[in-house]
Amino acid sequence: MVTLKRISIALMVGLIVVCIWFYPKLQALYVTMHLFDADRIVENFRSVQTIWPTKRLEKSSQPYRYSVDLSGSLPPNFSYDNQDYITQAFLKDSWTTGFLVIQDDVIVSESYFLGNNQTTQNISWSMAKSFISALIGIAVDRGQIASIEQAVDVYAPQLKGSGYEGVRIKDVLQMSSGVAFNEDYGDFYSDINRWGRDFSLGNSQDDFAASLTRGVPPGTKNHYVSIDTHVLSMVLSRATGQSITDYMQDNLYTAAGMEHEGYWIADGVNVEMALGGLNLTLRDFAKIGSMYLHDGALNGQQIVPKAWVAASITPDGAHVQPGPGFGYGYQWWIPPGNEGEFMAMGVYNQYIYVNPETNTVIAKLSANPHYNDTTYGPSSDWPHLALFRSIAHQVHGR
Repeated sequence: MVTLKRISIALMVGLIVVCIWFYPKLQALYVTMHLFDADRIVENFRSVQTIWPTKRLEKSSQPYRYSVDLSGSLPPNFSYDNQDYITQAFLKDSWTTGFLVIQDDVIVSESYFLGNNQTTQNISWSMAKSFISALIGIAVDRGQIASIEQAVDVYAPQLKGSGYEGVRIKDVLQMSSGVAFNEDYGDFYSDINRWGRDFSLGNSQDDFAASLTRGVPPGTKNHYVSIDTHVLSMVLSRATGQSITDYMQDNLYTAAGMEHEGYWIADGVNVEMALGGLNLTLRDFAKIGSMYLHDGALNGQQIVPKAWVAASITPDGAHVQPGPGFGYGYQWWIPPGNEGEFMAMGVYNQYIYVNPETNTVIAKLSANPHYNDTTYGPSSDWPHLALFRSIAHQVHGR
């Protein structure tokens, strides 16, 4: 009887320990599975630090502040594909939380919605990829990465034996790694959602990347694979000996004059979610657009090498050219057209739009729960592009 009692007590204690150990993971998984619910999405997008671990970016001691002249106005309406949209209704219907227009380096329109404001740190989703690209360019310029012609496993040997073995850094930059991957956010069983659940349980992103296999020959097809950006972060952190957060702080965040603290969310082994986990204010997000508009310079400094900026926004292979769809550079989207536009884009309608011809930068944060509904116009990138072009042409001629 005594022995059975002791066993029962030990089992109970063990069960309590297991529950305590797994509860945070299960809670994070539950939140992740409901992250995009209509009644939670807005708050979730501005408070992911309450869900996952974070790594902080300190604001600059010499902030770059835009001049402000809000005398500009947005076009009352715009058109796409023979459909007319009312601008303010479109912003509302796409669940915009922040909207910023910068013309000739002056803020001419700035609005916040659904409880966000100038100091709200909001998640970037895939706009973070363009920041990672900038950091790769800095590391190449400094000789920390010898060449983007090198294979990623030269720097990240953990990738040997995976679909990434032998793949050039350049091919990964251009989302042409050849790795097999399903990026459908609307498919519960897709690879990206499988990765999301894995991340929420605190598992290693490095291990996940090393588990992927080859789909097509590298450098032959532009196929969007978010884990490609994580692989770039593996290369960067191993080449520089610094975490993504520390390298960004030392080489971009302070230099760009970021006005507010920011943060990366991290996995269970303290590695940043490089593919989409950057959280900044709207104005600080816009600064990478202004930086690239000015060939990598901002706040009185050349931050990203001029040649890297040019290469990043110039599709140089047949498989990455804009055509019926967007083209792709080094983690930047290239719209069809002749104005030299380029964009950082994130799911659920996050955008940084740059038009060098009109000297315009537009940043938009959103929390659109209808994003995966392909029949819902305000979820599409194409009407958004039409809106941005309409605004750029209007404010350029003001």
